[in-house]
Amino acid sequence: MNRYILLMFGCWMAVVTSCQRQVENAVKVDELPAIYPDYVDVTIPADIAPLNFSMNSGDIDLVDVTIRGSKSGELHARGEWADFDIDDWHQLTQQNKGGELMVTVCARMDGQWTQYRDFKISVSPYALDEWGLTYRRIAPGYETYSHMGLYQRDLSNFDEEAIIDNTQIPGQCVNCHMSNRTDPSRFVFHVRGQHGATMVQIDGHREWLAAKNELLGGSMVYPYWHPSGKYCAFSTNQTRQGFHVVKDSRIEVFDLSSDVFVYNPLTHEIIRDSLLATKDWSENSPVFSPDGRWLYYMTCKQQEYPVQFKDEKYNLCRIAFDPEKGTYGDKVDTLFNAVAMGKSLTWPRPSYDGKYILFTLTDYGYFSIWHEESDQWLLDLQTGEAREMKEMNSPRADSYHNWNVNSHWVVFTSRRDDGLYSRLYISCIDNEGRAHKPFMLPQHNPKKYYDGSVYSFNTPDFTKRKVDFDTHAAAIEIMGDKRVETKVR
Repeated sequence: MNRYILLMFGCWMAVVTSCQRQVENAVKVDELPAIYPDYVDVTIPADIAPLNFSMNSGDIDLVDVTIRGSKSGELHARGEWADFDIDDWHQLTQQNKGGELMVTVCARMDGQWTQYRDFKISVSPYALDEWGLTYRRIAPGYETYSHMGLYQRDLSNFDEEAIIDNTQIPGQCVNCHMSNRTDPSRFVFHVRGQHGATMVQIDGHREWLAAKNELLGGSMVYPYWHPSGKYCAFSTNQTRQGFHVVKDSRIEVFDLSSDVFVYNPLTHEIIRDSLLATKDWSENSPVFSPDGRWLYYMTCKQQEYPVQFKDEKYNLCRIAFDPEKGTYGDKVDTLFNAVAMGKSLTWPRPSYDGKYILFTLTDYGYFSIWHEESDQWLLDLQTGEAREMKEMNSPRADSYHNWNVNSHWVVFTSRRDDGLYSRLYISCIDNEGRAHKPFMLPQHNPKKYYDGSVYSFNTPDFTKRKVDFDTHAAAIEIMGDKRVETKVR
């Protein structure tokens, strides 16, 4: 017993001595530190990059941070911002998987130290099971295509690189990219502009499909792979944009028409059906169920645009799909009636475990990224009940989202940071379908990075490994205009 008391006393003295050596005469205050990004009480995967942060106040000249694991381990950082060693951070998070990290923040201003109330970061027992993220980064611009590109980011550190950037293909817009269940061996994206095309890459082999098929009446956009990899669903949209002249509203995007279809890369066939290409309704944004037996999509009654743009409201529907025959069912079911709520549903994304569909609910339209009222909702496919994900949402636009492969993590965009730029956030979804407080995508020096950035992030998706893409060869192919023609079945 005496040896135990001496051991505990020795550990306590070591902590006290360490704290005294790091911070002198700190004044304790009963308030949480104002840090950027807000990482207070967030839940993270063990393999995420360090949650480096700064103090919000510009008068603070030095910050001292100690993190202690509830199971074991300790980490310390001191400097202009909390900059944690990547290897030490991962060692600490792995040691405390399923536990908590207790964070002590001290800040120095005018020679005086202040110690704030500790806060916790929960380390989820659910693995991330992904290498990183893919996303589009785009500078705000409306009349012409400004600087943009598709990028990929290693989530265990801060490494980012371009998959393709439009400085390599001047005057073109790259968008609408998607992997198959986060596996980039099947990868697709769309190029809009004079050299427009839809790129389909399977096991390293690229094909550039003609941007438009006259029988479709538009381009192949908003892709989503069948889990088998044999098919890819698209919609074809005649998209238009308009500009508001009222306060707090900038731009509106709507479709003069849109239809849904499935593409077979092996035969270059577009599989259409009259139920998915109706005259008076706009079908949009198709996604396959995880078992590949259903095609979900959103649909709305056609309006007189742009006059009746606020009456453009979408519901969530589904139709059966036979992957062996490549055929559809003979009826359409409505899964969620948003119109009955006076709302519009957009961007449906089924979890890969088959339990849920995550979607965005907005007042009207489907370009929810421009709608401050946009929120995330979750539809339980077993019970048919849907609920607002209040744990994830903010007073500003929360939109584009995708699941990780084990269906315990969601990445989405939000304008909650400054109301102007969309940033990426990640939230944990537990076994009961509850979301945990999301955290902003970590950066090495987050305040410097985000304050100096003129780019918005959108259409994020997880990727289980780095996308293998020959950017130089692809740029030559895009500008060369050699295209594969598709045929309609």
